[in-house]
Amino acid sequence: MADDRAEVLVLGAGISGCALAFHLARRGVDPVVVYDPQTPAAGATGRAAGIVTEQLWDPWDVAVARESKEEYAHLADRYDRSAFAVNGFARWTKAREAVPVLEAAVERLRSWSVPVSVLDPPTLAEKVPWGRFDDVLGAIWSPDDAVVTASTMGDLYAERARELGVDFVLGTPASRFAREGDRWELTVAGQTTLSRRAVVAAGAWSKRLLASVGHPLPLAPYRTQAAVLRPSTLDTRMFPSVHDIDLDVYVRPEENGRILAGDGTERVEADPDRFSTGGDEQFVTHLAESFGSRFPGWADAELVRAWAGVCVATPDRRPLIGPVPGASGLYTITGFNGFGVMRAGGAAARLAAVLAVGDGSERELEKIRTVLPGRFTGPFAAFPIKPGFTLEGGDDPRF
Repeated sequence: MADDRAEVLVLGAGISGCALAFHLARRGVDPVVVYDPQTPAAGATGRAAGIVTEQLWDPWDVAVARESKEEYAHLADRYDRSAFAVNGFARWTKAREAVPVLEAAVERLRSWSVPVSVLDPPTLAEKVPWGRFDDVLGAIWSPDDAVVTASTMGDLYAERARELGVDFVLGTPASRFAREGDRWELTVAGQTTLSRRAVVAAGAWSKRLLASVGHPLPLAPYRTQAAVLRPSTLDTRMFPSVHDIDLDVYVRPEENGRILAGDGTERVEADPDRFSTGGDEQFVTHLAESFGSRFPGWADAELVRAWAGVCVATPDRRPLIGPVPGASGLYTITGFNGFGVMRAGGAAARLAAVLAVGDGSERELEKIRTVLPGRFTGPFAAFPIKPGFTLEGGDDPRF
């Protein structure tokens, strides 16, 4: 059986891998092969909350989230308008010590051209009439933030990539991935694909895959939980995504009069092949208690389903995107700390530009310099997992 050849081999068909394949094909890179032992968006992408906010930590994150949002809006407008909506994003606290952190965040975000403002409790209550906010001391609001159906967006990227000639190899475990001479080799069901360059976009499996070829990076898969609920009464008009910093609960609108809520994040490393995919009783109880105190209008909501997925943390809460140090032709796009959907479109476009012109292009490399894997050097020790809708603010995990 003859070997297949690819210019770029992408390992992983989540939203990042599919977006990368799409952007590579648009830039004329050919052939591109995407491999996944499952189907597109079957991993963390299919379990993602899909909130896209610019309330982030530095100008790079803001720019990439904005690029992603614009791309999602364009794809949805052309192919599936139900997959994207601008609805705004509000977050608040009743803790007096957290108010200066929120105020500092507003000033910082404004300096990066993020249209964010301070909300008083009455205005917050107008935007979210199912809530109780009389004890809130500080709140901020981003009117241009959005929600996206991540699985649909991943499928849209895959469909557009296929139309541009990308080959998808799906549904069968690989028997081998290794470096041989000047090529990377992937063998699936007896068929080997040879590629000068390979990109690990395998989400929770990226740590294991990189280590298996002798190029480990500091990554930690962790379990997080969410649930869909159906309130007995809910205005079907679009309402904002919201985040209670103190309770560490977020809520976003879903279709058919439902809501999606999390954040049941666990701060211990998880095995992506051996984690519980259902929502824990403790998490569901926390949501019920939080709704009773903060969202009394949703307190009687029926639990439709609760689930868990695995995301990937890095030591500095920033992704690892670009060439893997010491590994010829090996790249990665992973470690999004629970914010993969927010960044996938823009991050994939930037990495595709590097791959299309080569690492020697300082202009394109500069666009991912802040997230290059080479900022870390081994050996890599365990590190604290600190993902979530955090704000800069010292060691307090709420912020």
